[in-house]
Amino acid sequence: MGRRLRIGIVGANAERGWARDAHLGALRALDRADITAVSARTQAGADAAATRFGARKAYADSAALAADPEIDIVAVTVKVPEHRAVVLAALEAGKHVYCEWPLGRDVAESAEMAAVARKAGTHVAVGLQGLSAPAVREASRLVAEGALGRLLSLRAVSPTAGWGRQAPPFYEYLQDRRNGATLATITGGHTLALVELLAGQFASISATASRFVETVKIMGTDRTVERTCADHIVAVGRHDGGCVSSVEVAGGVAGQPFVLELRGTRGDLVIRGRHPGGYQVGALSLEVDGAAVELPVARPGLADASINVSEAYDRFFDAIDGRGRSLPDFDDALRLARVLEAIDVSSEEGRRVGLDAAQAATAGGDGARA
Repeated sequence: MGRRLRIGIVGANAERGWARDAHLGALRALDRADITAVSARTQAGADAAATRFGARKAYADSAALAADPEIDIVAVTVKVPEHRAVVLAALEAGKHVYCEWPLGRDVAESAEMAAVARKAGTHVAVGLQGLSAPAVREASRLVAEGALGRLLSLRAVSPTAGWGRQAPPFYEYLQDRRNGATLATITGGHTLALVELLAGQFASISATASRFVETVKIMGTDRTVERTCADHIVAVGRHDGGCVSSVEVAGGVAGQPFVLELRGTRGDLVIRGRHPGGYQVGALSLEVDGAAVELPVARPGLADASINVSEAYDRFFDAIDGRGRSLPDFDDALRLARVLEAIDVSSEEGRRVGLDAAQAATAGGDGARA
């Protein structure tokens, strides 16, 4: 076991949120993790979160948390529009950073944070935790070792209960595309990261993004808001190695399973998931040539949302301690942001968009890591 790493969580909430639902359990399951500090919008909120998370310190100022010499890692779990300020402050303070996906609201913000991270020289990771799921890691290993032969085609159907006809008040901001936290960036980004991990980077992509629900009811109120982002996306791609893919990302679909099928000249594999929040949230199964693959059992006591996040943190700690390869970093996040930008362009202009090295590669990046 490596040294204990002291984590400060920005965006902790005692009552709800991804930090409480996923990060808290994920970190408690790891002997190397010490939740040292939390921050929230108010001191009262920070104090309540500190009690809930078992943290010794509570801050109403995320920059003060980042500057605390007793913090090794800053975990960024605030809303996407707030990522940039928190990440830059943490990097300036010389801290390792684990930032939830999406990294930024757009390519420009992602590029800025990636550039600063390269100069900072600390370890950074973006929260594409689905890539750390045991089923995904085993599938990636099989592909890398050539067990499937030359890859031919990939088909993925990625549903989520989110972006339906109604939303709770704290998810109202997800309906506005300007916030960068949409079906495309969240469910779509997680899914496309998995597709590129297995099939290789997109060489070109063609997409249709649709908005089927234009007005969203805010639950528990008499208000409605306009949805300005897509709630259904279909993308068809060709990958660098010649594999072709078709990906459907569907919002407002509860109870439908996630399915990814990958065919090669020597065999095929299938990844399945059933969590309503998307494949990245819950446990996944893997089949190879029709037979179920036995996978490692999750750490005891972990709820669905914590399982993959705990795996991701464990790998991040290994990287910080100089053992093993890290998670997708900010350069990988920038690469993925550019794929999402290509989907927007393709849908809006009705054409296939190329993702060649000059357009999509990033300095220091080499595609999503697993």
